Amino acid sequence: MVRIEFQHGTLLLAGPEGELAAVRAWCVFDERVGRWRAEGCEYARIVLALRAAGVAYEDLARAFAPVDLPLAGEPDARDYQEAAVAAWENASRRGVVVLPTGSGKSFVARLAISRTRRPTLVVVPTLDLMAQWASQLERAFGRQIGLLGGGNRDVRELTVSTYDSAVLCMEFMGNRFGLLVVDECHHLPGPVNRSLARLCLAPFRLGLTATPEMDGREEEVYGELVGGICYRIDIDELEGEVLAPYHTRRISLELEADEAEEYARHRQLYVSFVRANGIDFGSPSGWSRFLVLCARAPGGREAFRSYLEQRRIARTARAKFRQLWELFRAHRGERVLVFTADNDTAYEIGQRFLLPVITHHTKVTERREFLDGFRAGLYPILVTSKVLNEGVDVPEASVGIVVSGSGSIREHVQRLGRILRPAAGKQAVLYELVSEGTGESYTSERRRQHRAYQRPRPLSH
Repeated sequence: MVRIEFQHGTLLLAGPEGELAAVRAWCVFDERVGRWRAEGCEYARIVLALRAAGVAYEDLARAFAPVDLPLAGEPDARDYQEAAVAAWENASRRGVVVLPTGSGKSFVARLAISRTRRPTLVVVPTLDLMAQWASQLERAFGRQIGLLGGGNRDVRELTVSTYDSAVLCMEFMGNRFGLLVVDECHHLPGPVNRSLARLCLAPFRLGLTATPEMDGREEEVYGELVGGICYRIDIDELEGEVLAPYHTRRISLELEADEAEEYARHRQLYVSFVRANGIDFGSPSGWSRFLVLCARAPGGREAFRSYLEQRRIARTARAKFRQLWELFRAHRGERVLVFTADNDTAYEIGQRFLLPVITHHTKVTERREFLDGFRAGLYPILVTSKVLNEGVDVPEASVGIVVSGSGSIREHVQRLGRILRPAAGKQAVLYELVSEGTGESYTSERRRQHRAYQRPRPLSH
């Protein structure tokens, strides 16, 4: 007989060598203890392999049992939500469900939790999301929810944790859950975050995201840790029914003469340094090499200052502030979210127009005050850098203005998703302000390479 135990996020296996042959593909021999050891995430594969080989085993690793988790007071599932859960169940309850922001990803998770009937750990990236999930789960299942993060360390049959806390605690609790739900799972492939999935033995796993944006390596990591994409539906497929109808408008703005002259001077110095040193930003090490050379090579510090200055000029062109005022006037009475690429620009907008600003420096109590004021209409306009890109429920917002941003497709789709939660008579619009003749034009084209923007109706100015 094979004996399986859980130890610090790993599995220890002992038994006759002939019987262990069925699972050695997932194990290494640990000479320190004289037993075979596997990562916690291999639990399901090992158990299924032993059963298939007809090998008897004693399971001392699992510290959970089936539990009834009936839903109470939930609305009927939409067709695509039922389809998502069915697809996940058909994939042996392992996989990623891709649904747009505002389409009910958390409701899909609650259906999966209820039907799987196992103690569940939900992992989320932020404390705001942890509180949001805990509130939803408590209403749906009528029981107290465990919290792990933000000073809380209460583990229950249904528990919500931040990524950071799960990473730190999984080696001690990784055998207590049969289902692992990873919200915003595009964060999971990171070298630190992935350890939470490796140390957990939950045989059933559900990843949720609106923006998987996988490359080859990320897809491999998803498949290994939670399962591949088993169901996907995009923004444009739900527009007008589940999500608010929307337009996207790209507004090109010219730099003023002095700005253009200053931009060209700094751009030339920066580009000349890059070319002279053969730096290729298309390679994985391009940016790191640029930073190293800026610190060490002759003219490097000046080139780096010019890089920052040409970027600042493009991001904070005077025409953008004039255009912001025009858009604020045009959408008077509506909820408006203003997005920037950096904190300095966000604070400058806040100071110019006397608007509340949320960045990662904003204290939790102040952030909640601003969000509550925004929902109540006390603050009709809210400025943020990247904090509100994902996770925060702001259903009243109908207008988004991207003053500046990265070339990330994921970030741009997330910002669109912030304004698409449905409301009666709502028509959402996402503006993108671009300084013409600068690197922002190229950045804009890069981040718009998503089907949500490949539509016949986007408007350009």
